[in-house]
Amino acid sequence: MGAPHGDWPARLRRCSIGLLMSDPHSAMLSWLGGERIAISGMPTRSKVSGLADQGITHVVNCRARSQVKLSGDLSAELAAFPGRVMHAPMWDLGQRQRPRLWAAAAAFAATALAEDPQARVLIHCHWGKRRSAMVAYAVLRLRGHAQETAAALVLKHRPQAELVPNYVRSVEGWLTSQGLTCPAAASSAGARPLSLMPASGQDAYNAEMIA
Repeated sequence: MGAPHGDWPARLRRCSIGLLMSDPHSAMLSWLGGERIAISGMPTRSKVSGLADQGITHVVNCRARSQVKLSGDLSAELAAFPGRVMHAPMWDLGQRQRPRLWAAAAAFAATALAEDPQARVLIHCHWGKRRSAMVAYAVLRLRGHAQETAAALVLKHRPQAELVPNYVRSVEGWLTSQGLTCPAAASSAGARPLSLMPASGQDAYNAEMIA
């Protein structure tokens, strides 16, 4: 009788612990090959200003609203990278993630990389394992990588990352709904990133998410 609910205590612990605590090791940047995308855990407020010295120009924060309000990481990122931060506010519960929470952030990252050859995007959640891996996977798919290639890039270069099946289904379902599915055997060489939302729409979405 208790089996269906057996994983809820672990999920709740993950959420409550993730409100404030961070791990310096998880905050180390993992660059995904030559893609100019890095995954990490939450950078502390004191470390955010040093991200630019590591080559970061844009940030996607995948932590939930309650988490960023308590720890202040998002506000520090907005101050350090004005106009170059997107919030994808998600909890890490293993269920499908609604596109309205993360799709604009994935498009923002893909567009930044396409338009500026010097751009380097940090995608982080709390531990740099699941939510950030999902959004990085989505960005790679938007950049023309096949499913297997995108997954391999994330898992090879961020060994602690986990591509949660429901999260991957969320990405693939959204891509299909938008008519953006990349052929399974497509080569990423010379792939042209997609801009899914005009800049004004991205700004409005970002303002809504951080309000």
